[in-house]
Amino acid sequence: MSLRDLPTLNALLNTTSAILLMAGVRQIYAKNVEVHKRLMVSAFAVSTLFLISYLVYHFNVGSVGFTGEGWIRKVYFFILITHSALAVLVPPMAIITLYRAWRGDFERHRRIARWTYPIWLYVSWTGVMVYLLLYVLYPRA
Repeated sequence: MSLRDLPTLNALLNTTSAILLMAGVRQIYAKNVEVHKRLMVSAFAVSTLFLISYLVYHFNVGSVGFTGEGWIRKVYFFILITHSALAVLVPPMAIITLYRAWRGDFERHRRIARWTYPIWLYVSWTGVMVYLLLYVLYPRA
């Protein structure tokens, strides 16, 4: 695996995280607490691997410019800006959410999880969208 492969790996990790998050929420609504717990911890682990891979890539490559023009450029930057702004919130929110569950403080866990889940899910899916726009649909020559 080379540095050039990391954006694709990152998109796969983001996709996996999003799927694990959705499955985890579905399991808690089905009252499958242990399965929910395993899925959410797995989502956190996958997101942590993503963050490491993302940082390694951008530390070595720097930023990658978007080559799309016209209306898609506005769409791309809207997605990128909202993704980036919310991505900063995910690690501390996820840690707090998991910590509260681990401590058995389920009322406070639920209160923050109602915010953490949609933000984390949005960041995961928009990360995949940024990858598709930047590296698949409008790659640099």
